[in-house]
Amino acid sequence: MSFKLIAALFFLLVLLAVAGKAQSAGSTAPQWAADAIWYQIFVERFANGDPSNDPRPADIQASSDFFALPKDWALTPWTQDWYRQEPWAAATGRPLNETLFFRRYGGDLQGVLNKLDYLQELGITAIYFNPLNDAPSSHKYDARSYHHIDVTFGPDPEGDKKIMAAENPTDPATWQWTSADRLFLRLVQEAHQRNIRVVVDYSWNHTGTEFWAWKDILQHQQKSKYKDWYEILSFDDPATPGSEFRYRGWANVSSLPEIKKVDVPVPRQSGHPYEGNIHPDFKKHIFDVTRRWLAPNGDPKQGIDGYRLDVADQIPLGFWRELRRVVKSTKPDAYLVGEIWWEQWPDRLMNPVPYCRGDMFDAVMFYQAYRPARSFFAQPEDAIDARQFADSLLFQWNRLGKSFRYAMMNTAATHDAPRLLTCFYNTGKYKYRAQPYENPAYQTGKPDADAYRRVRLYLLHTFTSVGAPHIWNGDELGMWGGDDPDCRKPLWWREYRMDPETRNNVQPGAKTTDLAETNDEHFKYYQQLTRLRHAHPVLRQGKCEFLLAEGRRLMYRRYDRKAEIFVLFNLETEPRTFHVPRKGKFRDVLSGATHGADVELAPGTGLVLERIR
Repeated sequence: MSFKLIAALFFLLVLLAVAGKAQSAGSTAPQWAADAIWYQIFVERFANGDPSNDPRPADIQASSDFFALPKDWALTPWTQDWYRQEPWAAATGRPLNETLFFRRYGGDLQGVLNKLDYLQELGITAIYFNPLNDAPSSHKYDARSYHHIDVTFGPDPEGDKKIMAAENPTDPATWQWTSADRLFLRLVQEAHQRNIRVVVDYSWNHTGTEFWAWKDILQHQQKSKYKDWYEILSFDDPATPGSEFRYRGWANVSSLPEIKKVDVPVPRQSGHPYEGNIHPDFKKHIFDVTRRWLAPNGDPKQGIDGYRLDVADQIPLGFWRELRRVVKSTKPDAYLVGEIWWEQWPDRLMNPVPYCRGDMFDAVMFYQAYRPARSFFAQPEDAIDARQFADSLLFQWNRLGKSFRYAMMNTAATHDAPRLLTCFYNTGKYKYRAQPYENPAYQTGKPDADAYRRVRLYLLHTFTSVGAPHIWNGDELGMWGGDDPDCRKPLWWREYRMDPETRNNVQPGAKTTDLAETNDEHFKYYQQLTRLRHAHPVLRQGKCEFLLAEGRRLMYRRYDRKAEIFVLFNLETEPRTFHVPRKGKFRDVLSGATHGADVELAPGTGLVLERIR
């Protein structure tokens, strides 16, 4: 072999090695994600820290009929019984579930700032915010503007509106920082000083009817330069008296006009990933917004730490690949977590693998791990035994690369699902007919003692399992509530005296009440688990091995070269003895009690052990 050929081969190997390193730098999940303890905040219902910016009718009105405010609308008192209609709501003659959408409580960013020390005390290391972008609704998935924080979340709504009106939304050079924007950036810095990361939710699949590009379409119809951004079915014919304007709203919701998908090679199938993209001009706007919050004024240190991406399965894969490149080139350790959910509702969840191969997301909201956990710990009508549970987790974990497996956001309750206690209190299929408005048998009041016990066993598992635990705001306070909208109650802070909450509410039967108040014992248990996870890195980064999975008995270990933790559960109805396959004495890391290698567990209990060296 000639010297030139050897040199050429050597040069090629060097290039391949460099390319491999460059690829791996962006094709794995950020390491900090495995260490995260997530806390999800729905700002409008979290805390009202500044009553001066409370929403007014002009702030929440939109051109869609869906938003037509009832007469005499007013802010709902924070402490009001969730199931009692306001005078303006009762006057409509409509049932409760049809007026809940119009409620506002005044939660804002100052409220979050006021509670950052609380989150630090709880042990939180990462916040996932539901959308903060300016929008008329409480949920903010109907954006008026992507590049500004909602005016009612900041200190000067009217001043912010004037700033926004003076901009050209398509030209980032004209974008300014509103008072709400600046308050949010201050919040990010305050969180970072407490070693808390910040991730923000966006939906690129649809906007609201007040979005500036959509309003231009309404005015100019087919002459609008934004007409190809959306799924427009027909434009208005000015020669006729009626309006022929038709468009596709996401999930057939008229207030959420859907973004047009392009270059889709085969017909879309709901619940399955698909190739394609979106309009290049709309995509440019999204990328400009993405960079704005990751690196404000060009400084990544001042920006957020990633994005939660709404209804990710509705958007083509080509777009997600490009978004990842934009995000990672702006802030390499930023975190991208996608929402994928049902392949076939309510029986089959989507496969996360196509989204977590290193070219799109770092993680998904991992309902795929929660559903079998609920079936094991809650023992609902679709109950499974320990072997089925272990097999389910191994199946999910083993089809994911290691960095993605450990970066998963282990989601249970959210703004889109029943609260954890209520989910365990009811024995039906997960998220199926999980609200009283469609299921009179659904239990909505304070859960019984057994539900609390089972939830705490589940929590013990999720804080000692692979992936990052996630807390939906208020679950740690002992709050309960069914599926959306009942999971979105204002939080029951200690400083408030909440009105007693109606039990049976919209259901037939005698009406009784429950005290809606902070459960300090429940909070302290969450705090105990966050401290456990912080104190033992092996619970965050270590390997996991199932040692026993028989009947309703489960034992696994988390281990690495330096440490080993054993986790035991007895969900059977009789005491059971577990044998830890190590010699010596063991310490219960929660209570401090010591045990031998043979440990007797009472029924319905769990234990976390480390060997005393």
